[in-house]
Amino acid sequence: MKDYHINIFYSSEDEAYIADIPDLKYCSAHGDTPEDALREVLIAKELWLEVAKEEGLPIPEPKYKPVIYQAAYQ
Repeated sequence: MKDYHINIFYSSEDEAYIADIPDLKYCSAHGDTPEDALREVLIAKELWLEVAKEEGLPIPEPKYKPVIYQAAYQ
């Protein structure tokens, strides 16, 4: 099974690392290190999916691919 792509970047505005999952609308987290942000967004992903299932909402298939991957596989 394919998994969701996770972006991790540093936000000087927030003074923290941000991790987000583009395929899951509004699913993001932050941390003091990239590892902290990743750990937190993985928790957020599980909760996002759990709530979507409980509410009967559609679960999107993993589709997002950064441009760098799109260029590499053409």
